Amino acid sequence: MVRPAPVPQRKRLTLEDLARQLGVHSSTVSRVMNPQTRHLISEEVASRVLEAAAGLDFRPNGIASSLRTRRSHTIGVVLPDITNPLFPPILLGIDQVLSENGYVALVANAGTDRARQRFVVNQMLARQVDGLILATVTRRDPVLAHCLEDGISVVTVNRSEAQGKVPDVVCDDRVGMRLTVDHLAGLGHRHIAHIAGPQTVSTGRLRRQGFVAAMKAHGLEARMTDALAYSREEGRRACAAILEQWPDVTAIATGNDMIALGCYDALREAGRRCPEDISLVGHNDMPLADMLAPPLTTIRIPHHEMGAQAARLLLEHLRSGGQKEVVHLVLPPELVVRGSTAAPRQEAR
Repeated sequence: MVRPAPVPQRKRLTLEDLARQLGVHSSTVSRVMNPQTRHLISEEVASRVLEAAAGLDFRPNGIASSLRTRRSHTIGVVLPDITNPLFPPILLGIDQVLSENGYVALVANAGTDRARQRFVVNQMLARQVDGLILATVTRRDPVLAHCLEDGISVVTVNRSEAQGKVPDVVCDDRVGMRLTVDHLAGLGHRHIAHIAGPQTVSTGRLRRQGFVAAMKAHGLEARMTDALAYSREEGRRACAAILEQWPDVTAIATGNDMIALGCYDALREAGRRCPEDISLVGHNDMPLADMLAPPLTTIRIPHHEMGAQAARLLLEHLRSGGQKEVVHLVLPPELVVRGSTAAPRQEAR
């Protein structure tokens, strides 16, 4: 049997090879290939180096560079549910800022299991990520505590931890729920229920608190049940429980859009129409929320800006050597009114 000859491996072009071909010093090429030092080289030389690098398929040796600089220029991003439409816009914001600064994101789906989350974080640290952006954090998070004990630079996004030990970028969840209740009460609803998100995470707890405060401000009774997860299945279950326990409810404010999606299912199964029988408000304004039937009234969160700000905070923290003060950014929400809310029927008021 004649075995085919092995395909010869092309020798990898080194930084020194590229510099030699261009007739410049290797330090010049090194500075051009780093977006943070490119400004130190003239525009004409930088353009020539970049054009040659692209034509020769030159890739800097990241391992060698990280050994010299103790930086991999890689950031770990850990998500709880990669299928949730909330996260792609956040990731786009993170990626935009990281790429502008010569970094790349290493993204992992860690779910909600603590052991799995810790495994994912440890795997990222083993790959020498410079820092972590966590969207998985709970209010008292042992995985986050593990990172802090190891001196890892961490920023949380969309959620915060209870002690305020790390920088975070969140939306004002209490204000978002106040906007929801103000909208429903303004339409004439008096029997409003809330399906809260998990109380182990800041978003679930703060939105629940915001609902209670807003209902009190309107002199209304706060009727609530908790979803065990931000999922369509939990939304369906919780909505069915509300319809059974409080059949006079005319509006439901949900902890997020995925829960609201489950409410559409439960309302159809119960023969209740939205918004004629029950008005429904989501939270997040996930992509395609306007394509639901009826289109979902919801609280818009600036997802892209949230991700971009999280990346900026982490890079600032890295550049300061961890000496920068802990910053907590709270972004404003916005009510987006669509077809899932309307005034209650006269006899239901």
